[in-house]
Amino acid sequence: MPREQCRGVDPDDVARLTELEESLWRATTRFDRAHLDRVFADDFDEFGRSGKHWSREASIAADGEAFETVLPLPHLRVRALGPDAALLTYRSETTYPDDDMTLIANRSSVWQRIEGEWRLRFHQGTPTR
Repeated sequence: MPREQCRGVDPDDVARLTELEESLWRATTRFDRAHLDRVFADDFDEFGRSGKHWSREASIAADGEAFETVLPLPHLRVRALGPDAALLTYRSETTYPDDDMTLIANRSSVWQRIEGEWRLRFHQGTPTR
Protein backbone atom coordinates (compact mmCIF):
# COMPACT_ATOMS: atom_id res chain seq x y z
CA MET A 1 0.00 0.00 0.00
CA PRO A 2 1.44 3.43 -0.89
CA ARG A 3 2.80 5.34 2.08
CA GLU A 4 0.37 8.26 1.69
CA GLN A 5 -2.51 5.81 2.07
CA CYS A 6 -1.44 4.62 5.52
CA ARG A 7 -0.53 7.83 7.35
CA GLY A 8 0.64 7.50 10.91
CA VAL A 9 -0.04 3.76 11.19
CA ASP A 10 2.62 1.14 11.78
CA PRO A 11 3.01 -1.15 8.72
CA ASP A 12 2.29 -4.23 10.88
CA ASP A 13 -0.96 -2.61 12.03
CA VAL A 14 -1.85 -1.74 8.43
CA ALA A 15 -1.40 -5.40 7.47
CA ARG A 16 -3.45 -6.64 10.43
CA LEU A 17 -6.25 -4.11 9.92
CA THR A 18 -6.42 -4.94 6.22
CA GLU A 19 -6.59 -8.66 7.04
CA LEU A 20 -9.37 -8.10 9.58
CA GLU A 21 -11.41 -5.82 7.31
CA GLU A 22 -11.12 -8.25 4.40
CA SER A 23 -12.18 -11.12 6.68
CA LEU A 24 -15.58 -9.43 6.88
CA TRP A 25 -15.87 -9.81 3.08
CA ARG A 26 -15.05 -13.52 2.93
CA ALA A 27 -18.05 -15.82 3.42
CA THR A 28 -15.94 -18.27 5.45
CA THR A 29 -15.32 -15.68 8.17
CA ARG A 30 -18.20 -13.20 7.63
CA PHE A 31 -20.75 -15.74 8.82
CA ASP A 32 -18.54 -17.31 11.50
CA ARG A 33 -20.16 -16.08 14.72
CA ALA A 34 -17.10 -16.88 16.85
CA HIS A 35 -14.93 -14.84 14.49
CA LEU A 36 -17.33 -11.88 14.58
CA ASP A 37 -17.54 -12.08 18.37
CA ARG A 38 -13.73 -11.69 18.51
CA VAL A 39 -13.59 -8.90 15.90
CA PHE A 40 -16.51 -6.67 16.92
CA ALA A 41 -16.05 -4.38 19.92
CA ASP A 42 -18.68 -4.68 22.63
CA ASP A 43 -20.32 -1.45 21.45
CA PHE A 44 -20.02 -2.11 17.69
CA ASP A 45 -22.73 -0.76 15.43
CA GLU A 46 -23.17 -0.20 11.72
CA PHE A 47 -25.14 1.80 9.22
CA GLY A 48 -25.30 -0.52 6.22
CA ARG A 49 -25.37 0.33 2.54
CA SER A 50 -29.17 -0.03 2.71
CA GLY A 51 -29.37 2.64 5.42
CA LYS A 52 -30.37 0.07 8.02
CA HIS A 53 -28.82 0.28 11.49
CA TRP A 54 -27.20 -2.94 12.71
CA SER A 55 -26.33 -3.58 16.35
CA ARG A 56 -23.49 -5.90 17.34
CA GLU A 57 -25.97 -8.63 18.25
CA ALA A 58 -27.94 -8.30 15.00
CA SER A 59 -24.76 -8.33 12.92
CA ILE A 60 -23.46 -11.49 14.58
CA ALA A 61 -26.82 -13.27 14.38
CA ALA A 62 -27.55 -12.36 10.73
CA ASP A 63 -27.95 -15.27 8.37
CA GLY A 64 -26.01 -14.36 5.30
CA GLU A 65 -26.50 -15.07 1.67
CA ALA A 66 -23.65 -16.00 -0.62
CA PHE A 67 -21.80 -13.10 -2.19
CA GLU A 68 -18.59 -12.26 -3.99
CA THR A 69 -16.61 -9.11 -3.27
CA VAL A 70 -13.60 -7.73 -5.10
CA LEU A 71 -10.50 -8.38 -2.99
CA PRO A 72 -8.15 -6.80 -2.21
CA LEU A 73 -10.56 -4.02 -1.26
CA PRO A 74 -10.34 -1.22 -3.84
CA HIS A 75 -9.01 2.18 -2.78
CA LEU A 76 -8.21 1.03 0.78
CA ARG A 77 -6.73 3.77 2.95
CA VAL A 78 -5.69 3.52 6.58
CA ARG A 79 -5.32 6.61 8.75
CA ALA A 80 -4.40 6.93 12.41
CA LEU A 81 -7.03 8.53 14.63
CA GLY A 82 -4.77 8.23 17.67
CA PRO A 83 -2.19 5.80 19.05
CA ASP A 84 -4.74 2.96 19.29
CA ALA A 85 -7.40 3.94 16.76
CA ALA A 86 -7.58 3.86 12.97
CA LEU A 87 -9.97 4.77 10.18
CA LEU A 88 -10.18 2.51 7.14
CA THR A 89 -11.91 3.76 4.01
CA TYR A 90 -12.43 1.84 0.78
CA ARG A 91 -14.92 0.94 -1.91
CA SER A 92 -16.81 -2.36 -1.90
CA GLU A 93 -17.92 -4.04 -5.12
CA THR A 94 -20.22 -6.92 -4.20
CA THR A 95 -22.23 -9.31 -6.36
CA TYR A 96 -24.92 -11.68 -5.07
CA PRO A 97 -25.59 -14.87 -7.11
CA ASP A 98 -29.36 -14.28 -7.16
CA ASP A 99 -28.84 -10.81 -8.57
CA ASP A 100 -26.98 -9.93 -11.73
CA MET A 101 -26.02 -6.49 -10.45
CA THR A 102 -22.87 -5.39 -8.66
CA LEU A 103 -23.56 -3.20 -5.64
CA ILE A 104 -20.94 -0.53 -5.04
CA ALA A 105 -20.52 1.44 -1.83
CA ASN A 106 -18.05 3.76 -0.18
CA ARG A 107 -17.13 2.26 3.18
CA SER A 108 -15.59 3.45 6.41
CA SER A 109 -14.60 1.49 9.49
CA VAL A 110 -13.33 2.72 12.85
CA TRP A 111 -11.01 0.26 14.58
CA GLN A 112 -9.62 0.51 18.11
CA ARG A 113 -6.93 -1.51 19.83
CA ILE A 114 -8.59 -2.90 22.96
CA GLU A 115 -6.57 -5.04 25.37
CA GLY A 116 -3.90 -5.45 22.69
CA GLU A 117 -6.25 -6.56 19.87
CA TRP A 118 -7.83 -4.56 17.06
CA ARG A 119 -11.63 -4.44 17.39
CA LEU A 120 -14.16 -2.93 15.00
CA ARG A 121 -16.16 -0.18 16.72
CA PHE A 122 -18.16 1.31 13.84
CA HIS A 123 -18.83 0.68 10.16
CA GLN A 124 -20.80 2.59 7.52
CA GLY A 125 -21.60 1.89 3.88
CA THR A 126 -22.87 4.56 1.49
CA PRO A 127 -24.20 3.55 -1.95
CA THR A 128 -22.36 4.98 -4.92
CA ARG A 129 -21.90 4.30 -8.61
